[in-house]
Amino acid sequence: MTRIAALTTVLVLSLTSFSSAGTKDGRFDIYWVDVEGGAATLMVTPAGESILIDTGNPGLRDPNRIAHVATKVAGLQRINHLIITHYHRDHYGGASSLSKLLPIGTVHDNGKFEGMPDDPGKDYFEFKAGKRVVINPGDKIAVKQVADGKAITLTCLGTRKSFIEGDGDDPDNATICATHRPKDRDGSDNANSVVTLIEFGSFRFYDGGDLTWNQEMRLVCPKNVVGEVDVYQVTHHGLDSSNNPVVLQSLKPRVAIMNNGHKKGCLPEVFANLTATKSIKQVYQVHKNLRPDGSVNNVAAEFIANQKATEECDGHYIKLSVAPDSKSYRVSIPSSGHEKTFKTK
Repeated sequence: MTRIAALTTVLVLSLTSFSSAGTKDGRFDIYWVDVEGGAATLMVTPAGESILIDTGNPGLRDPNRIAHVATKVAGLQRINHLIITHYHRDHYGGASSLSKLLPIGTVHDNGKFEGMPDDPGKDYFEFKAGKRVVINPGDKIAVKQVADGKAITLTCLGTRKSFIEGDGDDPDNATICATHRPKDRDGSDNANSVVTLIEFGSFRFYDGGDLTWNQEMRLVCPKNVVGEVDVYQVTHHGLDSSNNPVVLQSLKPRVAIMNNGHKKGCLPEVFANLTATKSIKQVYQVHKNLRPDGSVNNVAAEFIANQKATEECDGHYIKLSVAPDSKSYRVSIPSSGHEKTFKTK
């Protein structure tokens, strides 16, 4: 083998190691897959297990993008756990098609329940999966742990308008709660969203699906049952029927990542509340806001994965990688080469 060939082989192996699943480097990885204003958040544990929260829209575009990130970027062969937050098409719509591209282990969702405002239908409830589990507040999803590694826990904090109860150890939140201002009730399935807290060592990540404004308040008032987090997935794509500022002030995230579309989400009130939250050091957007109505808010271009409208979009993802000791995490946009490192709390 020539010296050039040997160096090329080393480089390819290095790049493969960097982009593949956590078993290569002991890191806990999160990918925000671009599903054009839907939701698809893929996590890979150091043991190589995968957790996907939501599957984007119906059709092939979003499942194909998820499968590409899962197999070609993260080096996965299956989705071990699929969490569907609620029954809106931009969250469950890609599940059936995805199941034909990748084996799916356990589906965790709300099942069929009394008063269900939106029914995803037979195709959703019958797509191929290892098993199906109705998730409830307080449930923990069991994932493989790595010997001598940091522990990983996934906890359901709430769903179907029910939430875990606080105890004496949870901080009283009276001062912040006094600032809460209710909004009109949202009678859609958004209010039934599954809320998940993911922890890897000292790193904490909050995903509230599309949980609505008045329901969000119940997670932090009168007691903050979530605690503080490092990363906040901006709820409901950045729509102002969610993202109650009492939640932002209580969770005190350092980084916020918004899975918005080029004309969906990132509304002025939410953008203002995010940028006014003192704890937040950086907001990331999956898409640049291109609404023609003048209500345009964007962070600097380097913190946005996709700059073009849907019909021209390349579907770039955002990646977060937590160090094996869980003391820091790096957020990157691989398509542009952007990287920024933050310390955990």
